[in-house]
Amino acid sequence: MEKSTDMRSLAVQREKIIVKTSIIGIITNILLVAFKAFVGLLSNSIAIILDALNNLSDALSSVITIIGAKLAGKLPDKKHPLGYGRVEYISSMLVASIVLYAGITALWESIKKIIYPEEATYSTLTLVILAVAIVVKLLLGKYVKTQGHKVSSGALIASGSDASFDAILSASVLACALIYLFFGLSLEAYVGVGISLVIIKAGVGMLKETLNDILGQRPDAQIVKEVKQIILQEKQVHGVYDLLINNYGPNKNYASVHIELDDTLSVAQVDELTREIENKVFLNTGIILTGVGVYAYNTTNEEAAHIRNEIQKIVLSHDWVLQFHGFYIDLIKKKIQFDVVLSFDISAKEAVQILTDEVKKTYPAYTIQITPDVDIAG
Repeated sequence: MEKSTDMRSLAVQREKIIVKTSIIGIITNILLVAFKAFVGLLSNSIAIILDALNNLSDALSSVITIIGAKLAGKLPDKKHPLGYGRVEYISSMLVASIVLYAGITALWESIKKIIYPEEATYSTLTLVILAVAIVVKLLLGKYVKTQGHKVSSGALIASGSDASFDAILSASVLACALIYLFFGLSLEAYVGVGISLVIIKAGVGMLKETLNDILGQRPDAQIVKEVKQIILQEKQVHGVYDLLINNYGPNKNYASVHIELDDTLSVAQVDELTREIENKVFLNTGIILTGVGVYAYNTTNEEAAHIRNEIQKIVLSHDWVLQFHGFYIDLIKKKIQFDVVLSFDISAKEAVQILTDEVKKTYPAYTIQITPDVDIAG
């Protein structure tokens, strides 16, 4: 109950920050759209009009971010017991799609302006508004990105990065206007193409990152290291393996893990230890351990230790075996069991067959049980 209360409190606080930041972004972008559209139409500048269109897409993106945060913040229910956190990834995908569409549209309009050029007219007011827009976008980008990192919001981070890009694009439009005023050289349609390509690249990058989140990707190496270090602080633990972290939205991580313990520990001792581990991991990382599996470690027999070392040499002689763990031998029942972490260069079925044959050749009297693991946590 305490864990779920803490998580709910953090989620509510996170949602408030996302909504507040997004509203600031919406208001700022709408004001910029109004000013830039007015100046763009007045000066007949395709580059400024496209810049205004880009700001409009930013405002729409912020609206979608708010909707996504609200839906993602819904409490878990019977239909979705792990919550609605992944909705935020869908909203991020929509934001990326809008940015991509805006970039493609802008590219088409810029190309038309190159084929059918029209003369632009810039005034002092035009230059002042563009200069102000650059400063505003730089400040907005820094603020939104900082808040995004603060609450681990991919949508906010993307919006902040996009705002910083916008400042650079607006600076290029301003430079284009100055070149035209001083040298009479019209480059705005070509600058429009450049702006469009930058927008398209940003959209593709955002889309790719969001798809990776939805498909599932390797957990952050630092988090994996931190969780393992927390568990290894317990003196009874010989090793930590098979750490699997499942993400159900920003800051909503559930995990399972195997630990290696002496085969002399009682069930009561194991129960007390695993509960302590679960609590420490949650308090330090926010990750909920939904399961802590146990490997028994032979501690009372020298022959078992010798066989373990021999089999370890056999198994690790293959480059495609990344790790050997969970070894246990029953000398009475003549049974050997262990896990291997395999690279993606070989199929699990083929690897298990090869290893089983090799170990069986050295220890023919034993039944061999090998469990293949995937290189998930690194």
